[in-house]
Amino acid sequence: MAEHGYQSGRLDLPFVGISTFAKRPYVADWSALEADVAILGAPFDAGTQWRSGARFGPRAVREASTLFSFGHAGAYDHEDDAIYLPGSVRMVDMGDADIVHTDTLKSHSNIETGVRAALAAGALPVVIGGDHSVNIPCINAFDDQGPFHILQIDAHLDFVDERHGVRYGHGNPMRRASEKDYVTGLTQVGIRNVSSTAKEGYEDARARGSDILSVRQARALGPVTLSERIPEKSRLYVTIDIDAFCPSIAPGTGTPSHGGFLYYDVLEMLQEVSKHHEIIGIDLVEVAPDYDPTGSTAILAAQVLLNVLGFIFHQRA
Repeated sequence: MAEHGYQSGRLDLPFVGISTFAKRPYVADWSALEADVAILGAPFDAGTQWRSGARFGPRAVREASTLFSFGHAGAYDHEDDAIYLPGSVRMVDMGDADIVHTDTLKSHSNIETGVRAALAAGALPVVIGGDHSVNIPCINAFDDQGPFHILQIDAHLDFVDERHGVRYGHGNPMRRASEKDYVTGLTQVGIRNVSSTAKEGYEDARARGSDILSVRQARALGPVTLSERIPEKSRLYVTIDIDAFCPSIAPGTGTPSHGGFLYYDVLEMLQEVSKHHEIIGIDLVEVAPDYDPTGSTAILAAQVLLNVLGFIFHQRA
């Protein structure tokens, strides 16, 4: 087996074979991980309050990622004059955490186990959701990793303490994260004029140390100034809700909100952040492919993940 799982002499085109993330090797035995990056699917959407379907997100994003799997020795960016994700970056696909339908806590526990396995192997965990509640077990898994800050890119604040008796749904993850003594603060970017959080929720988030920026505020600041608002040299966990993007380019999500980011808004933000902060974990959530028959939302998600990984390891080289 040649590098990245490509068999010698085979073209292995994107539409051929098994759709692991970017067609990188699948490792079923989580105790035998040897990688710099470990991709984990978290196909759970029982935390959704309105339109479900994000359980199919990991499968769709993996399939979309094969578009970027032609086997080149890294991706050359002529604007940056840089090669991103060269063959020296070892990336594997762990498959999916086991999901138990209707059982949030057991499903979350299985996701947490997968993230802990990636961390134990020294790999950067990258989790593909699923709804945003899957961030809760992701953050739980970092309880022995030392202090870190969270960058949330999202249309919604997700800072509800409890609603209708629910504490572990997709409206709760940032509140649950703020309760961890190892989470030093949150920078919440892309939050806009939606009705999911009352004024008291914003006041609560700010009182707990959140820095909240809308799309227009983030654009006015620019990526450099925005990055500087994050505490200097923070270790950073990045959580990306696909509804941070405008539904004109990302309609495949359960809670679309107009006025969102465009591709380069987020790309340039993540590139700047990766220059000044150590990114220790990533999740990308809320891709619900059935709402986008074009498949462009899943392609956007795959491209964002591959680009941010390229930025991270370019800085480490």
